[in-house]
Amino acid sequence: MTTIARKLQDVRARIATACQLAGRGVEDVTLLAVSKTFGAADVRQAAEAGQRAFGENYVQEGVEKIAALADLRAALAWHCIGPLQSNKTRLVAEHFDWVHTVDRLKIAERLSAQRPEGLAPLNVCIQVNIDGGASKSGVAPAEALALARAVAALPRLRLRGLMTIPEPAPDFEAAYAIHVRSRALFDQLNAEGLGLDTLSMGMSADLEAAVAAGSTMVRVGSAIFGARG
Repeated sequence: MTTIARKLQDVRARIATACQLAGRGVEDVTLLAVSKTFGAADVRQAAEAGQRAFGENYVQEGVEKIAALADLRAALAWHCIGPLQSNKTRLVAEHFDWVHTVDRLKIAERLSAQRPEGLAPLNVCIQVNIDGGASKSGVAPAEALALARAVAALPRLRLRGLMTIPEPAPDFEAAYAIHVRSRALFDQLNAEGLGLDTLSMGMSADLEAAVAAGSTMVRVGSAIFGARG
């Protein structure tokens, strides 16, 4: 077993334990392996160990990896999880399956217009700045409903849910408290009829708290691929 395969096994065990403690089914939480700065060979190792969803923060790097792993394209789902500028929307629309970081209608409109007709609709999560971090991207919670409604109305996109990246918390309880706020917003939007199914929150350090609060997708990089240089 490769190191990556062993680490994947360890992360899956953490998710399974967290789900058991929360009274949830392990099938309710998707593991998104964050492969930024690691090469196509590392992604291939993870894919050979059964991993199917991969997250990339840097659009150009992700596009190059997708091309290098073209033989696996049908089996893998590629998620753009980094900040998205207008000049990169076409690359995302043409190559990725998901984007987690829509926080402005202008970006969503460009993705909609640039998504090729021959591809399935692009899955979209709205990034919410749940704890008000001054340096964080994301729409304010109070503005999330209006943006979600506008995005849901666009063609060639499929609004799936919310994504959050709160500031690091000192312990489980503090992390859980922040994630519960994201879950409450998610539930609020669904009460308005939006039909969301994805709550992307939790990373290597706080996935247990995120699962306890209701995350449906955890984004894990270093615990799978190792420390970044």
